[in-house]
Amino acid sequence: MTNAQRIREVLKDKGALVMPGVYDCLSAKIASRAGFEVIFITGYSVSATFLGEPDFGLLTQTEILSASQRICSVTDCPVIVDCDTGYGNAVNVVRTVKELIRGGAAGMFLEDQVWPKRCGHMKGKQVVPLEEYLKKLQAAIEARGSDDLYIVARTDSRQALGLEEAIRRGRAFKEAGADAVFIEAPESREELREIGRQVAGPLVANMIERGVTPLMAPEELKAMGFQLIVWPLGPLYASARTLNEVYTTLRRSGTTEAIMDRLIPFEEFHDIVGLEDKYALDAKYKT
Repeated sequence: MTNAQRIREVLKDKGALVMPGVYDCLSAKIASRAGFEVIFITGYSVSATFLGEPDFGLLTQTEILSASQRICSVTDCPVIVDCDTGYGNAVNVVRTVKELIRGGAAGMFLEDQVWPKRCGHMKGKQVVPLEEYLKKLQAAIEARGSDDLYIVARTDSRQALGLEEAIRRGRAFKEAGADAVFIEAPESREELREIGRQVAGPLVANMIERGVTPLMAPEELKAMGFQLIVWPLGPLYASARTLNEVYTTLRRSGTTEAIMDRLIPFEEFHDIVGLEDKYALDAKYKT
């Protein structure tokens, strides 16, 4: 069974799943240990942690593919990768798909924004014509071949062209063969309900803290017709706040003693990164 098939089986068995956002090998290991069935590499977070830049079309194809390969190598969980617009035209999408599969990814998000894209909850987004996007989606579907890849077709047209057009595109994506449809940034519960009523699933709901879409529990979203529920940025925001507090405290006090309860213990961290395995490997080959 491929990892893409594992995603389909989880959805079939459970009806819905929650996917956490990850951005490096450490976050992927911790998310996997927490028991998630599927994890999601978020371009927003990779851009922030790898480049120190906003999700504004600055991350390149090779950078996201490199991050994907590293992360897939440290977890057995199926990994879905945020691939923005595919980094070019349909030909570029073909290469992106081939490299994702080669690197062990289970799936991808492919969106219809004009490049350079930006975070789906930022202002000023533009989308390409539907016909142009459908060619890219067709290229992705054909490029995966028998190797399989779970393809999520995303539209950012809600902000750019309105809900009606977003729903029209979502239907077209499903008819074209996408595994799942993602209509980004609906602005109310009623808009989410309308999407669930009019677009065949599986559907993606994107839960961004303080974003434009209301935060909702998995059970409520599932009842509306959303099966893939992604929380991409909470881990990044929590990490950034903790880093800020630790660095501020260390600069002010010259020690972290006052915030020891905020720090993961030495041995527990070594357990996460697998130190005992390396001790065993070292002992095996020591002369």
